[in-house]
Amino acid sequence: MNVISSVRNYVSKMIDDSGVGVMKVLLMDKETISIVSMVYAQSELLQREVYLFELLGNFNRDPMKHLKCICFLRPTSENIRLLCEELRNPRYNLYFIYFTNVINKASLKELAEADEHEVVREVQEVFADFLCVNRHLFSYNIIGCSSNGRWNSPQLQRTTLGLTSLLLALKKCPVIRYQASSQMANELAKSVGNLISKEAALFEFRKTDVAPLLLILDRKIDPMTPLLNQWTYQAMVHELLGINNNRVNLSSVPNVSDELKEVVLSAEQDEFYCKSMFMNFGEIGSQIKELMESYQKSAKSTQKIESITDMKTFVENYPAFKKMSGTVSKHVTVVGELSRLVAARNLLEVSEVEQELACQSNHNDALLHVRKLVSSERTSELDAARLVMLYSLKYERNTNNDIPGLLQLLAKRPNMTDSLRKAAHSILQYAGSSVNGVLSNNPENPIAATRRLLQGLKGVENIFTQHQPLLHHILLSLVRGKLKENSYPFIGGSSTYRDKVEDVVVFVIGGATYEESTAVHNLNLNHPEIRIILGSTHIHNTSSYIEEVLAATSGANSPTHKAGGVSKHERYT
Repeated sequence: MNVISSVRNYVSKMIDDSGVGVMKVLLMDKETISIVSMVYAQSELLQREVYLFELLGNFNRDPMKHLKCICFLRPTSENIRLLCEELRNPRYNLYFIYFTNVINKASLKELAEADEHEVVREVQEVFADFLCVNRHLFSYNIIGCSSNGRWNSPQLQRTTLGLTSLLLALKKCPVIRYQASSQMANELAKSVGNLISKEAALFEFRKTDVAPLLLILDRKIDPMTPLLNQWTYQAMVHELLGINNNRVNLSSVPNVSDELKEVVLSAEQDEFYCKSMFMNFGEIGSQIKELMESYQKSAKSTQKIESITDMKTFVENYPAFKKMSGTVSKHVTVVGELSRLVAARNLLEVSEVEQELACQSNHNDALLHVRKLVSSERTSELDAARLVMLYSLKYERNTNNDIPGLLQLLAKRPNMTDSLRKAAHSILQYAGSSVNGVLSNNPENPIAATRRLLQGLKGVENIFTQHQPLLHHILLSLVRGKLKENSYPFIGGSSTYRDKVEDVVVFVIGGATYEESTAVHNLNLNHPEIRIILGSTHIHNTSSYIEEVLAATSGANSPTHKAGGVSKHERYT
């Protein structure tokens, strides 16, 4: 199962169906711009005769009757309204309309009535209503899907539609399990199940011996993982620099060149990134060295141009050489900035204490270390707040905890922001024991006990990567047929396939992390008979997770959509 291939195939089909040898324009909305940009480079689309990229609703466009228009849109009421306006005053020769999900009959009727000039040649549903992050990872870029422990209604609808779209893209009609302790997981499981029943004709796929599985979890079952600093390449870049739709903003890097102020990190377009994205930061240095040596070897070979044959060879190899040059510059800049931030923010010491909080249970030592770092000027405001939040989650039920004292110490920091202070106060309201019942790190939790036992048996190779997210242990139990049905029940009662899985889609309400993505990647490698895909409302780093916590505990109904803004590059202009 590969979500990137699924969406790429849909985009390729749209382009091919509109004709070969003709110039095309791609008309999109703000969300489908992001969907396409995550799976196709602009240069690839240009090679497929797509020469113009436009945003639906921008009516300041000149008519170009020689172009065919491919409309790729989400079937929202606003998009239908804007598309009807477009069809009443068509700027292009013919329109091929593709919706990312099921469109209702009333909307089709509106479009038919608006097509007064009879320019529409096709209207189709292509199921690509999600953002492909990695081959096994997808998201909707929504922060703030809940308020006071309940779904915000628009986000429940968006997530339901997105999940059914993904299942249709993968051609899977799954049995559904959900986290019993989460009302939100229960609601989403029922919502998806009801929509599958309603659209039963679309889900009539060939039966398999083992039914696919959709497992729905709630972020609050493991509130600690998004608060940890990361040490694998992709996760570290997102934590320290931020990855937004495969793009990394490096404009704040000292003395960075103009062409490197924003870079693209895509495993589909960057061989080095594909090979190194799940590696530990310590391994990246040797990989960068090998990349540099390969580049230097290529650079020396281009200097020896002594004949016509040499010139011909140089011209043939120049595109690959230029691409390698760009790859070297990009990754040397990124890794250099990561190294600078690690030193500037004292992250080795901070991360060691984080791992101690996540994986060990020595309260006195932990409190001493957290106090020291929260009081230190070398510790950033974000890192100080995350340490207090981790301590609060770990030792909430310890009668000797000093959560009030740490909160006071945090408030005394001169540059502490209101949002970080509020998040430190709100984390237990979001996912404390009163919410979860039994915390994931409570000794009575069998999964946590298993985790400690495994660590004790095999030891720890790296103190900075001791932590394994709870998702890893849940999926390992699932793969081994030991995931308890009373904790993760089936929609519609027990399933005859409860001890067998092959194709699994696991969805985390409230956000997943790149650490969890790495865990899924490793499980897929170690268990080739199982195929697992991870999805979530958002892919978090600590900063976005704090936004999630604040939105969920403030009673606000308005979520933050990270995909809402359209950058210059996302618009392909």
